[in-house]
Amino acid sequence: MTTMTAWMKIRRSRGKRNSTMTFQMVTSRRKDTRKRKRDFSSPMSPRDPSQGAPQAGGAASPSTRSRRRAQRRLTRNESRYHSEVRQEAVKEALAQYQSRPKNLPLPSKRSSVMTARSPDRHHRDSDSEDSDEDSVTAEGSLGSSGGHSGSQGTPEVTRTPLLLPPPQVPSHSGMGTPGSSSGSSHHTPPHPMQQKQQQPLPPIPPHSNRLSNGEDDERTRRELSEMTDLMRNITSFPQPPDVTNNTGGGNNRPPRDDRITRYSGLAPGRQSSSDSDGWRDALYNFPENWRGTGRWKVSNKIQQLLNTLKRPKRRPLPEFYLDDEEDLEIAANPKDPNAPKPEGMVMTPARGEQLVIPAGLPRSVEDAVYRYGSSSGYKAPVATILDANGKLSVSLTYGKLLSRSQKMAYNLLTRLGGRGEGNVMPGDRVALVYPNNDPVSFMCAFYACLQAGLVPVPIEVPLSRRDAGSQQIGFLLGSCGVSVALTSEACFKGIPKTSAGEVVSFKGWPKLTWFITDHLPKPPKDWQIPPRHSDDSAAYIEYSTDKDGSVKGVVVTRSAMLAHCRTLTSACNYTEGEVAVCVLDFKREVGLWHSMLCSVFNGMHVIFIPYSVMKVNPASWMQMITRFKASIAIVKSRDLHWGLLATKDHKDVSLQSLRLLLVADGANPWSLSSCDQFLAVFQSKGLRPDAICPCASSPEALTVSVRRPGHGGANAVGRGVLSMQGLSFGVVRVDQENSLTSLTLQDCGQVLPGAMIVVIKLEGVPFLCRTDEVGEICVAGGAVGDQYWGLQGMTNNTFKVQPLLLDSTPMNGTSTYVRTGLLGFLGPGGLVFVCGSRDGLMTVTGRKHNTDDIIATVLAVEPMKFIYRGRIAVFSHKVLRDERICVIAEQRPDCSEEESFQWMSRVLQAVDSIHQVGIYCLALVPPNHLPKTPLGGIHLSETRKKFLEGSLHPANVLMCPHTCVTNLPKPREVHHGNYVGPASVMVGNLVQGNRLASAQGRDMGLMDDEDGMRRHPQFIADILKWRASTTENHEILTLLNSKGQVATSLTCAQLHKKAERVGCLLLEKGHINTGDHVALIYPPGVDLIAAFYGCLYVGAVPVTIRPPHPQNLQSTVNTVRTVVDVSKSSIILSTLTVIKLLKSKEEKFDSGKKWAPILDTDDLPKKRLPSIYKAPTPEMIAYLDFSVSTTGMLAGIKMSHGAATSLCLSMKVACELYPSRVVALCLDPYCGLGLALWVLSSVYSGHQSILIPPGEVELNPSLWLSAVSQYKVRDTFCSYGVMELCTKGLGSSITALKQRGVNLSCVRTCVVVAEERPRVQLTSSFSKLFSGLGLSPRAVSTSFGCRVNVAICLQGASSPDPTTVFVDLRSLRHDRVTLVERGAPHSLCLMESGKLLPGVKVVIANPDTKGQCSDSHLGEIWVQCNHNASGYFTVYGDDGTSNDHFNAQLVTGSTGEVYARTGYLGFLRRTESVQADGELHDAVFVVGALDETVILRGMRYHPIDIEMTVMRCHKKISECAVFSWTNLLVVVVELDGAEYEALDLVPLITSSVLEEHQVIVGVIVVVDPGVVPINSRGEKQRMHLRDGFLADQLDPIYVAYNM
Repeated sequence: MTTMTAWMKIRRSRGKRNSTMTFQMVTSRRKDTRKRKRDFSSPMSPRDPSQGAPQAGGAASPSTRSRRRAQRRLTRNESRYHSEVRQEAVKEALAQYQSRPKNLPLPSKRSSVMTARSPDRHHRDSDSEDSDEDSVTAEGSLGSSGGHSGSQGTPEVTRTPLLLPPPQVPSHSGMGTPGSSSGSSHHTPPHPMQQKQQQPLPPIPPHSNRLSNGEDDERTRRELSEMTDLMRNITSFPQPPDVTNNTGGGNNRPPRDDRITRYSGLAPGRQSSSDSDGWRDALYNFPENWRGTGRWKVSNKIQQLLNTLKRPKRRPLPEFYLDDEEDLEIAANPKDPNAPKPEGMVMTPARGEQLVIPAGLPRSVEDAVYRYGSSSGYKAPVATILDANGKLSVSLTYGKLLSRSQKMAYNLLTRLGGRGEGNVMPGDRVALVYPNNDPVSFMCAFYACLQAGLVPVPIEVPLSRRDAGSQQIGFLLGSCGVSVALTSEACFKGIPKTSAGEVVSFKGWPKLTWFITDHLPKPPKDWQIPPRHSDDSAAYIEYSTDKDGSVKGVVVTRSAMLAHCRTLTSACNYTEGEVAVCVLDFKREVGLWHSMLCSVFNGMHVIFIPYSVMKVNPASWMQMITRFKASIAIVKSRDLHWGLLATKDHKDVSLQSLRLLLVADGANPWSLSSCDQFLAVFQSKGLRPDAICPCASSPEALTVSVRRPGHGGANAVGRGVLSMQGLSFGVVRVDQENSLTSLTLQDCGQVLPGAMIVVIKLEGVPFLCRTDEVGEICVAGGAVGDQYWGLQGMTNNTFKVQPLLLDSTPMNGTSTYVRTGLLGFLGPGGLVFVCGSRDGLMTVTGRKHNTDDIIATVLAVEPMKFIYRGRIAVFSHKVLRDERICVIAEQRPDCSEEESFQWMSRVLQAVDSIHQVGIYCLALVPPNHLPKTPLGGIHLSETRKKFLEGSLHPANVLMCPHTCVTNLPKPREVHHGNYVGPASVMVGNLVQGNRLASAQGRDMGLMDDEDGMRRHPQFIADILKWRASTTENHEILTLLNSKGQVATSLTCAQLHKKAERVGCLLLEKGHINTGDHVALIYPPGVDLIAAFYGCLYVGAVPVTIRPPHPQNLQSTVNTVRTVVDVSKSSIILSTLTVIKLLKSKEEKFDSGKKWAPILDTDDLPKKRLPSIYKAPTPEMIAYLDFSVSTTGMLAGIKMSHGAATSLCLSMKVACELYPSRVVALCLDPYCGLGLALWVLSSVYSGHQSILIPPGEVELNPSLWLSAVSQYKVRDTFCSYGVMELCTKGLGSSITALKQRGVNLSCVRTCVVVAEERPRVQLTSSFSKLFSGLGLSPRAVSTSFGCRVNVAICLQGASSPDPTTVFVDLRSLRHDRVTLVERGAPHSLCLMESGKLLPGVKVVIANPDTKGQCSDSHLGEIWVQCNHNASGYFTVYGDDGTSNDHFNAQLVTGSTGEVYARTGYLGFLRRTESVQADGELHDAVFVVGALDETVILRGMRYHPIDIEMTVMRCHKKISECAVFSWTNLLVVVVELDGAEYEALDLVPLITSSVLEEHQVIVGVIVVVDPGVVPINSRGEKQRMHLRDGFLADQLDPIYVAYNM
């Protein structure tokens, strides 16, 4: 073994510890510690003297000891990761943050969430809390909090975040008063006030009127300074969007079709002029100074969040970055040119001394049982168990061990319990299922298997079907072929069973035969033990758990087991008759090797102390050493700390007899503090310094190294102060003496006798490391594992490693090495130093960090009274090509919301400063909520699994993606200097051969016959009169109720007569004038259609309005009022039922305004009109169409008579609508294409329309499809809302519908009417679900319309099948269209929005430059046709917006043509389908609304894409919507579950969106179901939702602000 190079200095010192080797050991550490502690404690909160470091060996007064006991839960002895140096480093790091502005927004949480608990929390064992490392029952451990006890008597004060005081406004509904919340969403839980002057301010100071005078002055000054900073930032806000008033309560959930009216009715078109603002304020009865009020709570927090993001990133982005997978990987793993590199020589193997087998040892482990059990000393005890009362209850002698093991072996091989369930043969695997308090039964069963030639597989006792890791254990048993499980009678009774008495079937477990090993018959005298098996056969299988929780079985051969026992006997100097005390799990690793194998091999006596006893009496193991004068103790560093806590038992402890204190987890870098503290306290009790022997081990390599007891000399003990930054780069560097970012390591002993150790590189080919390089430790020798059972590939990679030199040549020698999973290096004299494990390794941005180091830093953050020290889990998971660190801890039940957030903020600062790495997610869960191992530790892999699947249910979450995600794609920049004009772009497209995006529907053709102009009138009102005279008895309208029965039906003549009577009513009672606007407020039905034509008959302009909902009058009446006022309606027509609603007592919600004159059409005059009004020109307005677009704007369009008839003609030609046809309509008749289909189309084409109100489908989901089948409908139209109702409501009723005779094979076209991108998933699910009823998958298609043109695309009767393409989602962000194959990464499936109607022409134009785009570009859809709307209807006349939308012209190409801008982005794609005219078909693909797109970092994101990602990330998300505000992405999700599940969604949403879209979510709002507003067409109103969010009207369950 070559010695270490000059980077390591060896210093010898004499005294109490005369054999200590240090790496530049700090000689004045204790003195400097006190000095630095004074320096760094000044800006921090004052620390109680009882919380200081306890004196190592000096005596303390009784009062001091009493105070320490009272404060025991706050002392540093609670943590095995404690380090004074680390605490000082944390204090220094936090001190640097004190001068920074504290503008971190506190999450908003509904008060019910703070007190809500998961149902399964109530059923947890009350004793499970004792499994914490600091919750042992010791004197003072459960006492009060001492110095903080004064705060417990403080009355509870509800704190709210500090908000800017808005202007004083009169109290009115919908607006919260200053300093209060409109709901319960922003109330933090009550908690005691902390009376500390120098305590650091929380991120957002709370209001309080219970502060002392000094505190009040100080708080006031700090509040004023923070308010000044905040005002400086807020004054630069852009113009906020229009916010409408909300008078509705958050808990009243209206029906789905009325969800648009949640936030104060409909938002009118957004205008920037002062006139429009004043009109809107007056219309909604806003006070004059409403602006800026009611939205402070949200906008302030967002601004605070933006302030936190102004800090520059730690690492700049690469200069030339492309949004490509390979570049993402490179950005996540940068090469730092300044990183330290190893400089030492290539290491050579470290060889242990020659193994000398002492004379007189047994030839095998089985022979040891026979020797000691049959000799004169057969009555010597081999095992004794300490029960819960502290008494030695069960004892086993060597004689009984021999007899019981032989008895079990006989019954296993012959009778198997005497019931004949089956036989086991030598070599078969057998599971050993024994509890941790029954080592005697386990020992007998283990040696019985060895004697019988069976292979024991020790596992944990399954206590329930939901045990953490139980499924992986079942996989191990299945892969090993285990069919028999041995257990004791008492254990078998505790295993869960079915009502029939059979053991329950555990998830993933094979079928087992349970064999009870108690009360077995003796073997006959002539029975002989089977002959010994070969040495290379398996002796036992020990399970090993990976980082991801997968379990593998490590096979230990008989030769390796014997060699291991001999090696440990030589290294530890075991002798016959020694007494050992074991606290560890005797079924695995160190506990199994020493207490079960080596102890019997050497004829020793082991006293077992179960874990349950340790929780009650943590000093029991030291008492047993004192009582039996034990020379050996096998413990963990946790047990050393627990022993320190039991101060009342120290006076009776004597450790003079102890020669070997084996620390099983000595490979943990932070076990050094445990050993030092224990030695400092108990050296006066006789503990010798050389008795503490840490060891390193792994299931694969067994014991790697152990410090020899009693061995002195220069190189017997080593210790080093290393740079943590160097270790993060895999290099060993000695740190400076005064550095606070160092890691002090102790050695884990020397190489074992007869073994060799090398260190190889962590990744890739196993090259040998240099002497100053950190790598994975590998061991060669006879005492190592043999293989993973049944996993040959992993076996070769782990157990058959051939180290290579730097020139790729194998190292000299033929030995193969076994990977230990431990990371470290070799010191002088063959000392082994371990600085981490492979399972705990986290590689973040190219640097390596260890979970134990992060835990140590977290535990050093004061105050620690908020969380349990022993219940912290640290892990990483890969997001966006890099690992992200997550910290999960259990918080105490008395911890308040603000205290938790304050502590989490300090943890983030400490980790960032010390480790130069950001924490991605920091979560606090309720007490006893993390999955635990059988011995009470945190089950890390199960915790990680629950976190990733969203079932951890945290109480507080803090996400920091902005600070730790540094490999985002480079922002898209607009090059203003070398601007490329639209003409140049068009020329470039032509040169490259790209087709300019333009498409046109087929020609309209002539009329039906030659004299069509004479027989077919031009205006729709004249057409109805003509049909009433020519086909008077033709049934044209049929209205169905929820039972499928005909509610009303009208012929052409009946409709004409009813319309005439309405016209007479308007003339006689309404005194209507030509051109007056008439509001039609009717439920869906024939009355609405008759009133519509009655208005046309007298020259009035009808305005169809949805009536108010009886169950939600508070908001829906305001909606009706808004449309009536905006449309300037002079008369209201309605039915008596609706009129009563309008004039009911609920009209107070209407701000007291008077309605226009209302006429009841239930009782119409039986008169005929003298004449029917005929418009002088087709350009005259026929009706007004008011609707809320997907962008949340209330927009009314003017439809002329010519546009109405042209629209009907286009639909008639496209869909081949004739009087003999029957069309089923399941739409709302109030706007858009639904209005045209209900009111206009049937009259124009003469076909029969089956009218099905969508509200009736909510009551009877099968109504629509049953009607389609009953009337043999060929063409049907519906909305996404109806299709979703049928898909969800009839999923399990297909068989019943088929039995009722429902047959959909008659359907030729099923068109979804929408103003959005087609929902491919919903339409495909609908097609697949109802294909069993005969529905053709070719029938389902979509349409597309918007405000400027209600019907642009519509699937025709003879049109080609709908086309589906897959585009690259990343290209869409740059407004490019790239087709990819199905299943390609980042592919997005798009379906065309129907076929262009006849007479319609569309082009794709750049919305900014107005230049024509090519097929490969995403642009705005412009439309040109005869049925375009005439313009927007506004209360102040035409404006520039109307002219720009309806009279747009291209700047390239056909510049003279006039188009209407739809406001939707899309592209054209020429397909191979041939149209009826023989031309190739041009498909129109709608991507999304232009106003809804989210521009982040220069790239365009479409909300529906992000929403689909969010919907997939958790099963409890029922709906979601996204929008942007101040460059932040806001995600609103509806939680269909319990409120305590709300915080599970935050990390899942953040990670999913980051992974799939490379964008960071800024704010996540979790709300109740039904909060996301949806219009009658089933389209989300995202901008309307944004207004409600900014006005603080959502009543959220939880609002998370990602940092």
